Amino acid sequence: MTESPTELAVLPATAKRWPDVELLLGGDGADRGCWCQPWRGLARLPGEPRLTRPEMLRAEIEAGPPPPGFIAYLDDVPVGWCGVSVRGATPRLDHSRVIPAVDDRPVWAIGCFRIRVGYRRRGVARALLQHVVEAARAAGAPGVEAYPVDPGGRRIDAGFGYVGLASMFDAAGFRRVVQTDARSAGLPRWLVRLDFDSPPA
Repeated sequence: MTESPTELAVLPATAKRWPDVELLLGGDGADRGCWCQPWRGLARLPGEPRLTRPEMLRAEIEAGPPPPGFIAYLDDVPVGWCGVSVRGATPRLDHSRVIPAVDDRPVWAIGCFRIRVGYRRRGVARALLQHVVEAARAAGAPGVEAYPVDPGGRRIDAGFGYVGLASMFDAAGFRRVVQTDARSAGLPRWLVRLDFDSPPA
């Protein structure tokens, strides 16, 4: 059975929804797991206490907008996460040696998806993507960018598909800008972009 995106509710991550964030991202324990942090690489100011990854995400949620992620719900059950940031405010991404910056536009960047076991292949990632695009447009962002893997029609383990599949972005109207040097499961990742105005030359 495949739910359509309209049957799923997608809401921004907020402090009030922190228990749902913990359920989606904290399955490996309070201080384990990625907690949507490795691709951000946010710097710690001198004198600031060192935070755990959960504490960093909690601080990012409280500091928004935009929120650092969106949560998909099915019948009020949190079933999926999509991590977002803004190009120019995500140091590790902005200085990546394998994913280039094609311009200096402050587009929203999608770093990852995490779908709970039992809810995959049910349109959750597609619903999250659709909502991020709508939220970015409503916030006045110039566009949305992502870095999905292209498995070329092959099945790949869900752990390698956390960046999303290129075909999903193709279907959502994104254009493939450049094949990056980043890999997932040994397969190429693309920089894809959906510009809300005319795309830069």
